[in-house]
Amino acid sequence: MGGWVLVIILLVFLLLILSSCVKIVPQAQAVVVERLGGYLATWPVGVHFKVPFIDRVAKRVNLKEQVIDFKPQPVITEDNVTMQIDTVVFFQITDPKLYAYGVENPLMAIENLTATTLRNIIGDLELDETLTSRELINTKMRTLLDEATDPWGIKVNRVELKNIIPPAEIQDSMEKQMKAERERREAILRAEGEKKSTVLVAEGKKESAILDAEAEKQAAILRAEAQKERMIREAEGQAEAILKIQQATAEGIRLIKEAGADDAVIQLKSLEAFAKAADGKATKIIIPSEIQGLAGLVRSVIETAKDE
Repeated sequence: MGGWVLVIILLVFLLLILSSCVKIVPQAQAVVVERLGGYLATWPVGVHFKVPFIDRVAKRVNLKEQVIDFKPQPVITEDNVTMQIDTVVFFQITDPKLYAYGVENPLMAIENLTATTLRNIIGDLELDETLTSRELINTKMRTLLDEATDPWGIKVNRVELKNIIPPAEIQDSMEKQMKAERERREAILRAEGEKKSTVLVAEGKKESAILDAEAEKQAAILRAEAQKERMIREAEGQAEAILKIQQATAEGIRLIKEAGADDAVIQLKSLEAFAKAADGKATKIIIPSEIQGLAGLVRSVIETAKDE
């Protein structure tokens, strides 16, 4: 009975040893393996086996992009202003072997390197340049940190200045300056608005005056056209009346002539037609000489009859 227990214990021990020799590397990770204390290989994603008691896993490395948010670092600008700058570094491990053997504590090394690099860059800038040159500072820091971390198997993808905290008196001065700038912009905008309003009102009055003049012009044209039309119609009416009188007179003369009247009667009728045509409106009537002679003859005959 004791022998069977010993066998079972040995089998369980062997199973534990064998299971410890099987290693599964998940996605986005890598495993650095050592044999007898020296570097052996870097296992990628998948199932791997190691020799018991000889091989060991030295380090598991995360290959994803990582973010480190460092606490604010005190820096001094070129014009001797001390401020606090909060930095965020985005990095990724590209070589697990160098990461495992390049530096003792990679994250602490990156933090210290970021602080010294930031101090060197800000030391060459004045306060105003520091506040307005974030993109320039980010680019310089990323380039310098990427070069410095290459021997550690680390690639710095991006560096961002998360926050810049100047001294309290500088903040008060900046707030006053920004307030004055906002007031100045507000005054400029108000003046521009009033100017545009004045221009628009003047343009509106000008447009209204132009429209009024155009309307008056159109009205005058319409009145003149109406007067012209009225005069034309009156002239046409008078002409038509005269024409009808002349036609009636001509018809009467024709009938008299057909009835056998002599020339004297016809001339008298013509004289009457002239009188009717004048209708008291004409200031001067030109009568042919023949009709004038006939009229004198008739007047003489009438006077002779009266004497008798």
